[in-house]
Amino acid sequence: QVQLVESGGGLVQAGGSLRLSCAASGSIFSVNAMGWYRQAPGKQRELVAAITSGGTTNYADSVKGRFTISRDNAKNTVYLQMNGLKPEDTAVYYCNSEGVTTEWVRYDYWGQGTQVTVSS
Repeated sequence: QVQLVESGGGLVQAGGSLRLSCAASGSIFSVNAMGWYRQAPGKQRELVAAITSGGTTNYADSVKGRFTISRDNAKNTVYLQMNGLKPEDTAVYYCNSEGVTTEWVRYDYWGQGTQVTVSS
């Protein structure tokens, strides 16, 4: 069993910043990719940013230059620093983690989601 606990969402004015955190815990042998996705009302869930265990990152074009993803492998935690927030960034942000459990089973889990609201 793997659990993902997210924190850091909230309400911010346009141009402001927020930092999201997501910690993976449980029967984890290794964590491979971790990432952040978001889903706005009436839209499909989309990738925001992802990072591999080796530190390779991938960003959606809409957030490049504004958002930074990082991770602490020792803590199985991924962060998303969001600067220059825009109203169109408003969404529920979900953490995702892929890896291998201590029972040598591949896992792919999602967090419960955290609301980010950017006011104009």
